[in-house]
Amino acid sequence: MIIETKNFGEIEINEQKIINFPAGIIGFPDLNDFALVHDDEKGAGNVHWLQSLQETGFAMPVMDPLIVVPDYNPVIDDDLFGPIGNLVDNEMLILVTLTVPKDIKTMSVNLKGPIIVNAVTRKACQVILEDKQYEVKFPIYDILNEKKEGE
Repeated sequence: MIIETKNFGEIEINEQKIINFPAGIIGFPDLNDFALVHDDEKGAGNVHWLQSLQETGFAMPVMDPLIVVPDYNPVIDDDLFGPIGNLVDNEMLILVTLTVPKDIKTMSVNLKGPIIVNAVTRKACQVILEDKQYEVKFPIYDILNEKKEGE
């Protein structure tokens, strides 16, 4: 499948890798089908994009939360996973959305609203955590710089 996107131009999407959000994502309940893509010019790196297949101008930057919070391990009610199937740790992908404002030093991730992907069914959901230890705007600029300097 080939789609024209705002951020990446024309890209080819393997239909076997489409991720379906049965209930959409928070704020966009009508967007159900996405592909996880990365910027070819920058390589796979830490940031990926959740590219909508229904609204090709919509793509959200996402990343693995363990890159910035190595002990990220939210407790999520199993009932929330019903639409995406049974989850097994090694068959699950957790992503968090990334916000990059004009002042890059205020870049943050949303640890309060992770995206959970069942790698087997390729179905996903976004949940809101009750746990108060996780922030909606967790600053990551300094963390990423420290990791870069350590490489």
